[in-house]
Amino acid sequence: MPELPEVETTVRGLARYLDGARIARVEQRRADLRRPFPDGLVQVLTGATVSGMGRRAKYGLVHLDRGQTMVFHLGMSGRWRIEPEELGAHDHLVLETEAGHRLSLCDPRRFGSVDLVDSAELETWPRFAAMGPEPLGDALTAAHLKSALAGRSAAIKLMLLDQRIVAGLGNIYVCEALFRAGIDPRKAAGRVSTAALARLVPAIKAVLGEAIEAGGSTLRDYAQPDGQLGYFSKQFDVYDRTGQPCSVCGAPVQRLAQGGRSTWFCARCQK
Repeated sequence: MPELPEVETTVRGLARYLDGARIARVEQRRADLRRPFPDGLVQVLTGATVSGMGRRAKYGLVHLDRGQTMVFHLGMSGRWRIEPEELGAHDHLVLETEAGHRLSLCDPRRFGSVDLVDSAELETWPRFAAMGPEPLGDALTAAHLKSALAGRSAAIKLMLLDQRIVAGLGNIYVCEALFRAGIDPRKAAGRVSTAALARLVPAIKAVLGEAIEAGGSTLRDYAQPDGQLGYFSKQFDVYDRTGQPCSVCGAPVQRLAQGGRSTWFCARCQK
């Protein structure tokens, strides 16, 4: 599933063609993805000018000069394609700009979504209202985590995947950040020390920042809008490296299941 770095990379790629552009034509090629496309989507987008681009957690934001924002989620297999030579069966939403650029939202498994939200009400939109702070912003601090995790007996790995604690973190980057911070993913969240949380916050920011610079991580379906793959998967320390030597101590990387998800870690380095 595309995580925060993949969505950020997607937004930056789209911005080169959409930011400030007028949308001249819109083609909605089916009625729904994970849920129906918004009523009036084609009418709202056609003729609108994109006034800005952004991201909230794992959602991309396309702000329009009509006071609305198109919010998209890439689901399991979604990606935007820039200047596709031909449209395929999985290109479900197509935008053409006045400058002649064509962009298509391709989603083979249709777990993604598109919504229209009044821009002034984005922060209170139900899907955003309960979210925690952005991990790359100043609001994510060791003090925030200490307060949010106080008394919690669930594993720290699972708590970091809770969007109410931190917005946008996913399985890949939580595994990598916990490794860098030297924290056992099985440890009760409320028992993680202040010193360990102080290591964790910069580890989260560093892992995400490096992943964005590398264009995200391509595992199966993900590609950037220009078709390039994400290369952060070449830099994984633990994720999907079962049995391979730890890059720090040489002990074999272990895998376990937590909350229905795989977790990779080094039992020697992470305490």
